[in-house]
Amino acid sequence: MELNAEVFSQFDRKWALVCAGTLEHHNAMTISWGGLGTLWSRPVATVYVKPVRHTYGFMEESDWFTVSFYGEEYRRALEVMGTTSGRDTDKDGAAGLTPVAAGEGVTYAQAEVTLLCRKIYRQDLDTAHMPPEVVDTYYRTEAAHRMYVGEVVDVIRK
Repeated sequence: MELNAEVFSQFDRKWALVCAGTLEHHNAMTISWGGLGTLWSRPVATVYVKPVRHTYGFMEESDWFTVSFYGEEYRRALEVMGTTSGRDTDKDGAAGLTPVAAGEGVTYAQAEVTLLCRKIYRQDLDTAHMPPEVVDTYYRTEAAHRMYVGEVVDVIRK
């Protein structure tokens, strides 16, 4: 079996948006850490959000989230979504993205592919179980990420 390495670049190099909330009240952020796989015989997407991020509260409150992927022409929009806080500004407008309903979740009209996920598990990462250089690089001044696992219940293509 030949594994196409392209699948590993979807989060790390191409980035994605994770979004939670309702069409009227949501927040999204750019993510470069995530994974796709199988858990409990279900297709899943796994994402990581730090408690300091505005999106964290939306992830905690909602049973649903989306993970959406974009073409290279939206790279600047994803930069805005990853560096601007939804607490202080209209991120969607600043990025030039149009929110749209996606089942029980929210995505953007510009997304090439959106995964609609029902949250089935969450857990804080424990720095006691990480290599020291990871703790030093990512968690010296902030709490560790919370991991969210969502069952992928729909794949929406543009």
